[in-house]
Amino acid sequence: MTGVPVQVSCGFPPGPDVVANACLAEELGYERVWLYDSPALYGDMWMHLALIARATERIGLGTAVLVPSLRHPLVTASAIATLEGLAPGRVVVAVGTGFTARMALGQRPLTWAAVRTYVAQLKALVAGGAVVVDGAAVQMIAPEGLLPDRPIDVPIVVAANGPKGLEVARELGDGVMSILGGQPDFDWCVLLAYGTVLDPGEPADSERALAAAGPGLSVVYHGMYESDPALVEGLPGGAAWRASIELVPAHSRHLAIHEGHFWQVTERDRPVLSGEGITSFTWTGQAADVRARLDAAAASGVTEVLYAPMGPDVARELRAFIEMASA
Repeated sequence: MTGVPVQVSCGFPPGPDVVANACLAEELGYERVWLYDSPALYGDMWMHLALIARATERIGLGTAVLVPSLRHPLVTASAIATLEGLAPGRVVVAVGTGFTARMALGQRPLTWAAVRTYVAQLKALVAGGAVVVDGAAVQMIAPEGLLPDRPIDVPIVVAANGPKGLEVARELGDGVMSILGGQPDFDWCVLLAYGTVLDPGEPADSERALAAAGPGLSVVYHGMYESDPALVEGLPGGAAWRASIELVPAHSRHLAIHEGHFWQVTERDRPVLSGEGITSFTWTGQAADVRARLDAAAASGVTEVLYAPMGPDVARELRAFIEMASA
């Protein structure tokens, strides 16, 4: 794709339309399809990756991001091996602390010490080694022919933004995934991006644009509130949004906060949507404006953009973003 300064990939929540969306992404020339790992919100990531592997031929397959506490390291190693058997050379694994996935379970993100241990165990297992987990040695001991031969060469990307996570990425990762910008110290830096490329002359507060970019804007409120409830009051409509979410009893509030995450806008979130909000916090704008952000990301050290299309017409979003990037 001439004109593309970085690799352009896409990400989806595992669900009924994900295989069709992945097939379209492959047809359009996207580098990779990443699936989200959040069992409170979506279907099973590994099952859907396997379905995509069977339905596609070229496109890369990734986890964005795998949450260590959800699965024993041997279970994850076996899943990686199984998917690699279905799609040799196409599998990538991103691992992180599980911010949204764990928050939606009423838990805080994992410590980086826990992530480091998990990644080290995972790397050893897919290489064919044995590691001690819960006081006992574990290893992939499947008879010949049931799993690909070890070692299995699957890259591991660490999703990190702060110094502790970046240290783990440097020590154990093949790359880094970020939500903040480029990491020029890494040869492989994936940046999450979401929003919508506006039609010529379309205002940012059109119903179509708000439907496509609104779920991404809502996530800003969710994340800031989980980090520090006072932070959300600095956002447009944030005080009223906080008051609304705090009407939900504390014991179940974590379930309400993340409703619709990266998928749809809830009635609670709808009042905070605005054209100003989506242009400020998402990659929303005319094609030239979004292309300028893509070029700036490349200049900052980003080598791959993970575009997360949302709203009722994902196919339109995929086409518009790749057309913008290829111009």
